[in-house]
Amino acid sequence: MAAHPEESAESAGLQYPKLGHEDGAATEMGSNQGNDELPCLSNYASWKECFYEKVQQRCLSLQETKASVIGAQKAEKEKIEKREPCDSLAREWYSEERETLDTRIYLLDKLLPTLIPGVENLLMEVERKHVLASDKDPSTFDPINYLAEYLMRHNPLYSVPTKPGPYVRGIKMVAEELKSLMRGTTSERLVKMKAEAKDKREAREEMERKKAEEREMRKETLTALFKEWTVDGKHRIPVALVQSVLRSFPDVTDSIPEKMRKAIQDRKLKILNTLEETLKLDEFTEFVLSYTEHVSSDTFQEIMKYLHQCGEDFQEARERALWRQNFTDLFQDCDYEKVGVLDRQKILALLREFYDRSPVAEKRELWNPRQWPIIKLQEIDLADLWGGLDDQAAESSDAEVSKEGEDAVSEVKGTGFEAGEEPSSQEDIKTEKEAEPGSAERQDEALPESASDGYNLSRDGEPGSEKQVEEEESSLGREPETETKSEGDRDVADMDVTGSEQGAPAAEAVEETPAGKGSFSRQHSSQFDQQTSSETRLQDDNLLHDQGPSMAEIQNHRASCTQSSFGASCLTQPQFVQLMETFVGQDSSVPTVKRLIAFIKEEYKQTEEEKMEQLEKVHHMSRAAQRKLLLEALFEKWDSNGHGFLDLEEVDAVLSKFMGGMKKEALMKARARLCSQYPQLSRVEMVSPKVFQTFLELIASELTGNEDEAIDNLVRFLTTSVEQSHRESLQSLTRRKWLQDIQQAAETGGASTESVYKAVFKAISQDAEAHGGNKKISAYIALLEENQLSAEQGQVLLRYVACTPDDAPYVLNQTLHRHMKGISFAAVDEGKPIHVPRVQLHGNIHFWNSERPEEERKGSLLVLPLYDARWRVFGILGLDTLRDHSEKTIFLTHEIIFYQGVSHAFSKAYHHICTRENVLQMAVYALGWLYPRTPSIHTVTMYLVEPAKDKALYKMITTDNTGQKEIHSSPALLLKEENLLRDYLFRCTDSLEIALTAVRGEQHIAVPLHDLSRQALGIFDISIGHHKKLPPQEQKDLQKMLKMVQAACLEILWRSLEETEPTYVLEAERVANVRHPGFLFHRFMLQDLRECVRKLGAESFAGVKSCAEPPALLHDIIKAVLLLLHPDWKGSEEIENWSQCKLKLDDNLIQEIYCFDPTAASVQIQAELLDCITGIPRATVWQQGCAPAEYLHHWVHTCLALAEITRSQHSEKPHP
Repeated sequence: MAAHPEESAESAGLQYPKLGHEDGAATEMGSNQGNDELPCLSNYASWKECFYEKVQQRCLSLQETKASVIGAQKAEKEKIEKREPCDSLAREWYSEERETLDTRIYLLDKLLPTLIPGVENLLMEVERKHVLASDKDPSTFDPINYLAEYLMRHNPLYSVPTKPGPYVRGIKMVAEELKSLMRGTTSERLVKMKAEAKDKREAREEMERKKAEEREMRKETLTALFKEWTVDGKHRIPVALVQSVLRSFPDVTDSIPEKMRKAIQDRKLKILNTLEETLKLDEFTEFVLSYTEHVSSDTFQEIMKYLHQCGEDFQEARERALWRQNFTDLFQDCDYEKVGVLDRQKILALLREFYDRSPVAEKRELWNPRQWPIIKLQEIDLADLWGGLDDQAAESSDAEVSKEGEDAVSEVKGTGFEAGEEPSSQEDIKTEKEAEPGSAERQDEALPESASDGYNLSRDGEPGSEKQVEEEESSLGREPETETKSEGDRDVADMDVTGSEQGAPAAEAVEETPAGKGSFSRQHSSQFDQQTSSETRLQDDNLLHDQGPSMAEIQNHRASCTQSSFGASCLTQPQFVQLMETFVGQDSSVPTVKRLIAFIKEEYKQTEEEKMEQLEKVHHMSRAAQRKLLLEALFEKWDSNGHGFLDLEEVDAVLSKFMGGMKKEALMKARARLCSQYPQLSRVEMVSPKVFQTFLELIASELTGNEDEAIDNLVRFLTTSVEQSHRESLQSLTRRKWLQDIQQAAETGGASTESVYKAVFKAISQDAEAHGGNKKISAYIALLEENQLSAEQGQVLLRYVACTPDDAPYVLNQTLHRHMKGISFAAVDEGKPIHVPRVQLHGNIHFWNSERPEEERKGSLLVLPLYDARWRVFGILGLDTLRDHSEKTIFLTHEIIFYQGVSHAFSKAYHHICTRENVLQMAVYALGWLYPRTPSIHTVTMYLVEPAKDKALYKMITTDNTGQKEIHSSPALLLKEENLLRDYLFRCTDSLEIALTAVRGEQHIAVPLHDLSRQALGIFDISIGHHKKLPPQEQKDLQKMLKMVQAACLEILWRSLEETEPTYVLEAERVANVRHPGFLFHRFMLQDLRECVRKLGAESFAGVKSCAEPPALLHDIIKAVLLLLHPDWKGSEEIENWSQCKLKLDDNLIQEIYCFDPTAASVQIQAELLDCITGIPRATVWQQGCAPAEYLHHWVHTCLALAEITRSQHSEKPHP
C-alpha cells in the first residue's frame, strides 16, 4: 500500500513550515532558480494547507448550494400543496387489508402515477377533438394508440416526470402509508424513523416552549426579588452578596441537584471583599439564572424562598451595620487615651444602670445585663446556675445586686468567695490574700479534692512568664498545684479575680512582680505598636538584622491576638461593639439605641490615676510582647534547620562565654532553676522556644542591673555567636518552609492525619531531591500501642500507620513486637536516633519484604523517635535507602538533622490533630447530654477555627432536630468573604463574645470556645427556631453545657503543654487513665456541684427536715444519695423511714458528698438506687423550688454517669 504523502515526508525527515508563512515557498523558489539542485519539499509544504483550505471552502459552498436547492424545492412543494390540496378520492385506495396490500402498493407505486396522468391527458384530447359528439362523423382517433404513445413518451425511467396533479400526489401519499404497513421493509423503517423524529422534534419544541415560559416566569420572580434586595435608589445589588448567598445555599438544603451543587463548587467566582461592585437588574437575573437553569420548578421556588429570606436578612444586616458603626464611634469617643481598650466592669455597670432606668416596654427589648449572655458563664453564681430559682426570684436578686452596685461605675463589687469562707466585700478578700498568701495551699490540704471557684492560682512558678489561670478554670475547679521553689525564685502574684470578674479594675488586672515584669503579656500578644525606649534601642542596634522575614512572620501570626492582651477585665473594640449589639437585641428602636449611646458617652469616666495605670499597663505589655517576638526570632536564628528545639548543652556552652565568662555563677543558678521548673530536661536536654525564652529571662533576672538591658545584651551576644553562609541560609529557609507545610497541613486538614502524613513524606522527598543527591528514600511512621491481644509478646507494640506508596503492600498496618528483630524499640527506649549506615552488615534488621533478595538488601537505615510535648516517646519515624541502587546511599549529617526536624514537626502536628479530635469527641458527648434536656433547640453546628486563613471556619459537627450527630471527615470550609450573611460567626471569633442574630427567620446563638491564649478555638452555632429565647430551665442547661465544654477544652489543651503534668481529681484518672470523651465533661460538672453542696449548711435542710412527710420525689432523691454513699443501707430503716432518713441531712453528709469519688473501685451501684432516681422528671424537681434537692439530683446523675464511663472503660474489649 502506498504511503500517505504526509507520512512519506515525515519518514524522509522532512518538515513543514508553520501556518502564516505562505510566501515562504515563493521566496525559496526564487533563491534556488540558479541552482541545479531541486528545492526541498519541505520548503513548499504550505501548498498542503492551501489545498485543504480551498477544498474545504468548495465543499462548504457545494453544501450550502445543495441545501438552498433542497430548501427551495421544499418551499415550492409546500406552496403547491397549499394552493392545490391533495385529492381526497385517493384515500379510497387506503385499506389495511393484508391480502391485497402488495397489489395495491404495486399499482399505486409503479402503475397509477404514470397511468392516471395518461388517462387524464387522453380524456382532455378526446374532449378537444370532440370524439364523443353525436353530430360528428366517426373520428379516426384511436384512444388506445394515443394512450400507448403517451405512456411510451412519459416512461418514468427515461423521461423527466411531469408535475403531479392533486390526485397523483394523494396516491403517492397513500402508497407511502401502505408501505409503512409492510413489515421489514425500508419504507416501514423510514416511516418509523420519521415518526420518531417528528415526535422528538415536537417534544423538543414543546420543552423549549415550556422552558421559555419558565424562564420568563423566573425572570419576573427575580425582578420582584431584585426590588427587595435593592440597597439604594440606583437599583443595584452588590455582587459579593449574590455570590455569598449562592455559595451558602447548598449548605442549608439537601434537595439541591447534584449538577447545580457541582456547578457552584466548580465555578470559580471572583471573591470580592467589598460591596461596591454591583449588578443591575438584567445582570442579576442572568447571573442567578446561570446557576438555576437546570433545576426543577420546586427547587427554584425553594431557592427563591431562600433568596427572599436572605434579602430580608440583608436589609436587617444593613441596619445592624449602622448600629455597629455607631458603637465603634462610641468606643473611639470613650477611649480617651487611644489605648484600644475600655474597662469592662464599668461598661457593665453602666449597662445595668441604663437598664434599670429604662421603661418596662424598653426592658422587654433589651437583654438583662445581669444575665447571660451579657455576663460570661464564669460570672454566673453557681447557686443560680445549678439551683431551681424561677425568673422572679432571679430578677429580685438582680435588683438587690443593682442597689448595692449603684456606685460601681469606677469600682464594681465582687461576688466570689474564698474556699470555705464568705467575706462580705472585695476588700476583705484582698486583705486576706495579702495577709495570708498561703491560705490557698492550706485550704487545699484541708480539702484535697476541692476546686476553688473564687480565685485563680498560678499553674507553676515560672519566673518571668506568669502562668495565670483564666477565670474559667478557677471557677470550674482546677486543682491548685504547689511547687517547691528553689532559692531566689520570684513569687508569682495570684490574680485577685473573682468568679464573676467583678471588683478588678482594668488597671489592676495584671500585677507586676518585682523581677518578672511583663510576665502576663508574654503569655498573650500585644496589639499595640507603641515603642518604648527599649524597643527603639533594639531597633537602632539591629540586633537581628538578618531575621527580618522571621520577625515579620511572627508579627503577622500574632496580629489577630488583640483581645488576649488584656484578658477578661477589658473590652477591645470588637468585644465592645458585639457586647453592645447583644445588649440592645434585635427589637430595640432607634431612639433607644441613640439614648444608650448618649448615656454611655456621657457617663463613662476615668480618673487620671486610672488613665495613667492603663497607659502603664499598655506600655508594659507592649514591651513584653516585643521581647517575646525578639526571643522567638533569636530562637529561629539559632534553630537554622527548623528542628523546633535546641541542644541545652550547646546553648549553655555559648552562654558560658558571655561577658568573658564572668557570669558563670548566674548562669548556673539560672540553669538550676530551669531544671527544677522543667524536670524533663534531666532526661532530654532539648530546649523548646518557650524553655529557651524562660532560660534567658532567668539568666537576666540573676544578673545585676536592669532586666531589659540584660536581655538586650544577651540577645546581642547570642545573635553574633551564630554565623551562616549564604548557601546554608538558603538551605535553612527552604527546609523551614517544608517543615511549616507539615504544621499547616494539620491546621488546614480539619481533624484528619492523612494530610499530615502526605506533607511529611513530601518534605522528605523534596529534601532528598534538592539536598540529598536524589536519594530514593522509603519512609514510614509507627506509633506505640498497648498490646492487649498477646501480652506475652510485650506490653507495647509498634503499629505502622503510614508509609510511602511503594512500601504500602509490605509495611502498612504491620505490627512490630519487642521479640522481633529490629532497632526501632532501641530508639524508643533510648529516646535517641539510631543510624545504620549499611544494613547488610548489621544483622539485627527486620525486613518487611521477605521476598527481597539478599543482594538487594543494601542501603542505609535511620530510625528517629517521636516525642510528645513532655518529651515522652510515642512512636518512630523510619527512613531507608534500600530502593536506591546508587553507590552513595548513606545519610549525611545535615540530612539526619533535617529529618529530626521532620520528626519534631510531625509530632507537633500529630498532637495538634489529636487535641482537636479530643475536643470534637467531647463536644459530641456534650451535645448528646444537652439535646434530651432542651427540646426547643433545633440544630447545633460546631465549627473549628483555622487561624492560618484569617480565622476561616471548618464545619466539623452538625446535629439535626432529632439529636443525630455527625462528625464530618471532609469538613466544608467557610471563608469570611464568601459568607457575608453568616458574618455573625466571624464576629464571634473576632470578639470572643456571644452573637445573637436571626437567620432566615430562625434565632441563632453563636457561642465561642477559646484556647489557653484566649484565641478563638471553635464556635457553637445554636438554632432555637422561631423562639426569641429559650425557656428558663433550658437556658440554664445550655449554660451548664457550654461552661463544662469550655472547661474541658482548656483542660485538654493544658494537658498538651510541655511544662505541665496532668492534674488528676478522680481515681479513674490516676489509675485507669480514662480517656472517654465525656469524662472531663462530667468531672467538671461534679466539681461545680461539689462547690454548690459545700456551701450548703445544716440550716439549708431545715425546711426539708421540718416536713413530717415530705414529697415522695424529695425522699427518693435523698434515698438515692444515701444509697450511693452507703450501699450497705439497702432496704434498711436508715433510708426507708423518713424520721431516720432526715437525720442524715447534716454537715457530715455534706462532707461525704464533697469527698465522694464515683470512679473509685470500691463504689457499688445498687439497682434500688437506679429505681429511685430513674424516671424523675427534671421539670418536677425544678418546680419544687428547693435548691438542695436540685443540687443533689444533679449530683447523683453526674456520679452515675462517671461510674458508668469508668465501668465501660474497664470492660471495653481490646481492638483486634
